[in-house]
Amino acid sequence: MFAYLVGVILVSLSSWVYLRWQNLNQFWVKRGVAYLPPHPIMGSLTFLQKKNPATWMIEMYQQFKTPYIGIWLFWRPALIINSPEIAKNILVKDFPSFRDRFLSSGSSDPIGSLNLFTSNDPLWSSMRRRLTSTFTASKLRNFQPLLNSKSQQLIHRIKNTEDKTKFNLRYLFTDFTTDISATTSFGVETNSTLTGEDPMRTITTAFMEFDFFRGLSWTSIFFFPSLVDIFRFSFFPKWATQYFEKIFKIVCQQRLQENRSNESRDFLDVLMKLKEESAKNNEEIPDDIILAQAAIFLFGGFETSGSALSFATYELAYNQEVQDRLYGELKQAKDESPDGQFDMTKLSELTYLNAVFKETLRKYTPMGWLDRIAQEDYKIDEKVTIPAGTPIYVNAIGMHYDEDYYPEPERFNPDRFRPENEAEIKPFTYLPFGEGPRSCIGKRFGQTTVRYGLAYLILNFKIVPVPGAPIPNNVEFEKRGLSLVPGQPLHVDFLPRN
Repeated sequence: MFAYLVGVILVSLSSWVYLRWQNLNQFWVKRGVAYLPPHPIMGSLTFLQKKNPATWMIEMYQQFKTPYIGIWLFWRPALIINSPEIAKNILVKDFPSFRDRFLSSGSSDPIGSLNLFTSNDPLWSSMRRRLTSTFTASKLRNFQPLLNSKSQQLIHRIKNTEDKTKFNLRYLFTDFTTDISATTSFGVETNSTLTGEDPMRTITTAFMEFDFFRGLSWTSIFFFPSLVDIFRFSFFPKWATQYFEKIFKIVCQQRLQENRSNESRDFLDVLMKLKEESAKNNEEIPDDIILAQAAIFLFGGFETSGSALSFATYELAYNQEVQDRLYGELKQAKDESPDGQFDMTKLSELTYLNAVFKETLRKYTPMGWLDRIAQEDYKIDEKVTIPAGTPIYVNAIGMHYDEDYYPEPERFNPDRFRPENEAEIKPFTYLPFGEGPRSCIGKRFGQTTVRYGLAYLILNFKIVPVPGAPIPNNVEFEKRGLSLVPGQPLHVDFLPRN
């Protein structure tokens, strides 16, 4: 009798799984959507930890060449958007239907789940509104002396290193961006640029490194959030978060003992005032929310800018004509400067420097896909309506590599973004910072950091390839993480110009 019951249960369970699989397998067929046939367990995610998601997104775009593609996140149907018109609807026109992101770090990881990058409404709207003032042009101008000083330290370190080909570009430049992010965020003096070592650098190094377990954590956070609390995965390594929390509390205590003005000097002042004002209004903001914003500001500021500098430097080594033109523009700007220093406004107006930066982000978008989740049943176009709860991925990097929008997309060609050519670029085919209300809040900060670093580098060094190094289009990307960053050491030689 017992064996009979077990048999009935197994048959019933097998039948349910089979029927569920059949129904799932037909989800996009019934809607007439081109799709990638799903793996019985992984769905469409068989690429995970084998290649960077941005590489996979480009392959999907070029394989299907359709406005949208049906995929499965394990057994959950999702949709990749390849159309700039539909992307505009999702990111801007119909934003209320796509306010929230699909990813989530869960309640077991408050620092990872409560920050501006991962949180959803109502917390996201509240934090976005209150933190936007941090990134105004006038606030950034206060950091010009810091940017000049750290850029000079970067040049000093390179000049005083005998074998300049030994630098791992990603780590060299994240030493530099760690200092800038840490000081602009928390007003603390750090020495990563000169030495590569600092307590804050210990934290950012942990933030940027991935092993199998952390790759698994991010896979769950981005593609299967319901697993996060079950296995207690975290967005950042837990020991690094705890270390960061200790440093953050010490810095806050020091700031409280100072005579603070009403003007916010840095991100820490903004966070502390936010906390104080909420208490006065009987709207208590938990410490975890404040700490979460501090952590994501540090993470977002150092890693994306550091990787952009790495890729730009590497491309310039292999594109000497581009480098020479950039040097000419920068040399003229420096000669015209009364004190020989760069002014933030002047740098932002240099057309070819901006074109080089924009072309770098076209090829190497830090997060090449923008996830959202449908709040309600949504009509994609006249043919397809998706049910509420369907995850959406706007395939930004796929469009960046579309030869109809960017001829010879594999070629590093900053001329695409010269003013006379940029006006012809189709709207919503260039999305390195996202678009709409949930676009990157730190866009101006990142642009400024990269401009300064690149300007000082090119003025002081002629950058050339080293023998045996891969050409830019053959560089490997990080496979276990989900951001588009170098997955192998990148080396160049720095030849002093003077």
